[in-house]
Amino acid sequence: MSTKNYSVEGMTCEHCVASVQEEVAEVPGTQGVEVELESGRLVVTGEGFSDDAIAAAVERAGYKVQQEH
Repeated sequence: MSTKNYSVEGMTCEHCVASVQEEVAEVPGTQGVEVELESGRLVVTGEGFSDDAIAAAVERAGYKVQQEH
């Protein structure tokens, strides 16, 4: 299982967090999704998911994302 960290821009409330969590959780291969409102940090665990798929899910929720290195 791998863990990847991303930075999400534009979240302002818990509803934003829930939207991102719901969209990212639907990406095939994700097993865990944690979103921190204050820092904008998104932590995804699982196997077989791609950065592009995570980015697309975050964008569907209405936000911008960058992978942290």
